[in-house]
Amino acid sequence: MSSETDRDEQSGTATVNKKKLQPPRMHKVLMHNDDYTTMEFVVLVLQKFFNKNYNEAQSIMLDVHSSGYGVCGIYTYEVAESKVAKVIKFARDNGHPLRCSTEPSE
Repeated sequence: MSSETDRDEQSGTATVNKKKLQPPRMHKVLMHNDDYTTMEFVVLVLQKFFNKNYNEAQSIMLDVHSSGYGVCGIYTYEVAESKVAKVIKFARDNGHPLRCSTEPSE
């Protein structure tokens, strides 16, 4: 019984099975419309926390206003959750009930 596999085992040669790494699952950060948070504050948040320029922030704010929500960006789970927490704290500290959440991206 001296197959090639046996010889490898006898010689102490180890084989390594490499697993293909999967990219991390991405999550959308969503901002939700409410009747109290000002449009100007939403634009400020988009610029401050999501690095949007004024025109991008204005466009997302209009999505939030007209559709009920807008996508602020797509990030790994940890980054998305961190951004949501920072936005909510900033909004509360400034007296706004702004809602922000995450959901898995397709």
